[in-house]
Amino acid sequence: MILMSDGIDLTLFGVMTVIFVIITLLLGWYGYKNTSNNQDFLLGRNKTSPLIIALSYGATFLSASAVIGFGGQTAVHGMSLMWLCFLNLFVGLVVAFLIFGKKTRKLGRKLGAATFADLLGKIYGSRGIRLFTAILILVMMPIYTAAVLKGGVNSLAVITGLTEYYNYILIGLSLVVAVYVVYGGIIAVMYNDALQASIMFIGMLVILIVTWAYTGGITEGNEALVGLWEQRMGDITGLGVAPGFEGWTSVADFGSREWMTVVTTFIMGVGIGALTQPQLIVRYMSAKSDRDLDKSLLIGSIFIMVVVGTAYTVGPLTNIFFSNEHGGLMSFEYLNSIGLGTDFIIPQFILEIFSDITFGEIFISLFLLSLICASISTISALMHTIGVAGGYDIYSVFKSRKLNKDTDSQSINLNRATIVIFMVLVVVYCYLMPNDIIAKATSVFMGVTAAALLPAYFYSLYCEKPIKFVAVSSIVVGTVSYLFSALFLNAGTCIFLPICKLITGTNVLFPDTTLAYLDPLMIALPLSVITLVLAILVKKKEPNTMTCNNV
Repeated sequence: MILMSDGIDLTLFGVMTVIFVIITLLLGWYGYKNTSNNQDFLLGRNKTSPLIIALSYGATFLSASAVIGFGGQTAVHGMSLMWLCFLNLFVGLVVAFLIFGKKTRKLGRKLGAATFADLLGKIYGSRGIRLFTAILILVMMPIYTAAVLKGGVNSLAVITGLTEYYNYILIGLSLVVAVYVVYGGIIAVMYNDALQASIMFIGMLVILIVTWAYTGGITEGNEALVGLWEQRMGDITGLGVAPGFEGWTSVADFGSREWMTVVTTFIMGVGIGALTQPQLIVRYMSAKSDRDLDKSLLIGSIFIMVVVGTAYTVGPLTNIFFSNEHGGLMSFEYLNSIGLGTDFIIPQFILEIFSDITFGEIFISLFLLSLICASISTISALMHTIGVAGGYDIYSVFKSRKLNKDTDSQSINLNRATIVIFMVLVVVYCYLMPNDIIAKATSVFMGVTAAALLPAYFYSLYCEKPIKFVAVSSIVVGTVSYLFSALFLNAGTCIFLPICKLITGTNVLFPDTTLAYLDPLMIALPLSVITLVLAILVKKKEPNTMTCNNV
């Protein structure tokens, strides 16, 4: 057995990391020098190149949750999660850029909006909607940020064998992100994202080629997975899956616990939730023109296809490798036997498969650097979004109420102070969170934002005179139904805040039922959409009320 720290050339990795940090801080300085006012801090100069937008969008979208979180989940649950890759491409890029992106850019420019909360508030003429959206970001986004940070630091510490320096790695990574985000604003964030995306692209492409070389090719790898499942004769004991699992190359039985987890939580929850990510929406608003968004779409598609496609392809194929090398143990079984969880399947695989390859230590260091990039590219975007939600949106709302007229904050320092405060909170969350939480936290954050805001967001873009009552009704129902389902019905999400157990003595209201494994988004989003439609119909019946005819 190869321990993680055995295959690491710490000197080589250290040199690569130092060079990377220096370039990162230089790009932060570049952002600082080009940030002269609050608008620069929030949106840059509204003339970001398509390449930077595409790589920044991709790097922000695909954090450690895609590389190690969902990569590990595909190793356990199989290739059915490739549907999430399709949704990442089709919904997260094509639909996002063509259906939402262009309208968002035009309306944002017309209204002078600088954030997602600002955009919704100005479209509906509602300080309350702007305030709610900003509060939702401040409450939920730090949890997601902490999950990404914790996952990246955990993997880095274990792989390098530097677990005794965990605290230093966590603080160091946090400080690097804080420095360039605080001083450089969105310009530093997006240019660093582009750098990090380039490293991720190269690293994942190498991993895909080496994995296919090991399995003998695409067809051979899939056939080997089928063979492994046939050998087990349907026995799922020790595989980390639920009843209904039908092998790594097949979709689980419809309606089974396994199907509910894979389809409703991972595929639908994350795939749909990408449309309402505030840190991604601001990328549309930073583009010069619709033509630039089209160019970004093409570049981003290639990037996401390689990075996500690699993670979700390699994941299931790790079962072949570990079975061959460790006496027939599957990925989950082997990692469990050495005391590690799902989030370490991909890192352990990389370490072992590259250990006997010429220049393997270089590729291992490159993967570690890719892992750092995958973490901080998302963390930096999330921290910037958190900072402006508090320092720009919330402060602007209260300032407007005090002055009794709409006005926007122009204080860069207030945004920076908010980032620092919440960066400390995120670090604290890291110590309170359980391990193997990345994929689940990603699904929860994307789910709650989609349930609360997606119908109202779409309605605001495609209605000439959107009505605040309609949006508020949808937002309230979507939020309340999601939170109730997450805290009282779903067995996977109730762990975040065990209110149901404190009240009833059981984790969820209906344990061991289909409802306990149905993702909250599958309940909350339809209710939110139905409420929006009913509210539109109600308003249509009222005299002298303008409603949409094009929604």
